[in-house]
Amino acid sequence: MSHSHPPEVLFLLATGCHHCPMVLESLTQQLKQGDIARLDAINIVNSPEVAQQLGVRSVPWTRIGRFELDGVLSPKEVAQWVERAGLETGVADYFSESLAAQRSDKVIRWLEDSPEDLQALLVLQQNDATPMAARIGIGVVMEQLEGDPRLSHALPTLITLSRSKQANIRADVAHYLGLTHHPDARPVLLQMANDSHPDVREIAEESLVLLNNASG
Repeated sequence: MSHSHPPEVLFLLATGCHHCPMVLESLTQQLKQGDIARLDAINIVNSPEVAQQLGVRSVPWTRIGRFELDGVLSPKEVAQWVERAGLETGVADYFSESLAAQRSDKVIRWLEDSPEDLQALLVLQQNDATPMAARIGIGVVMEQLEGDPRLSHALPTLITLSRSKQANIRADVAHYLGLTHHPDARPVLLQMANDSHPDVREIAEESLVLLNNASG
């Protein structure tokens, strides 16, 4: 494996943690191979303030690049996440696995720093391989961000997806467009209110009402 910019890794462990040595060994091997640039391992028994600052409640805990990973990682999973840290698709993979594990909070924290990555979230929406739990999680994230200016980053992709051949995707998009509270969503929703599918029409009309209420 080769990275133009190998990721840095932070690993939290604790004395007596049964699984921590295995994960640390896998990370050390990646460091020796040159696949990660730096490995910082911290024993939270001696430095509890680090765990407190990061909001970490259990170990092992690993941050590879920006990917925060809870629990045990096999050598294969460690190598996979190290590789994903250098791939354009890595963010979407991280979102998918976080949402499938019902950790929408991770995705929302990520979007606080990088709202442009909403595009990666919506890529999952149109990917047939996205697990149902992750699809549900996308809706949870979008609803928690209702009215947030960050949702404006999603508008170009939502407008494109509003023309999807799949009615279920168009229905979700109609819902999300309303959540943006953005005036540019209105003409798209007006078109979707005449969609060939009744569910899409109904949700588009509900979202138009939402937009009207949001605009006061």
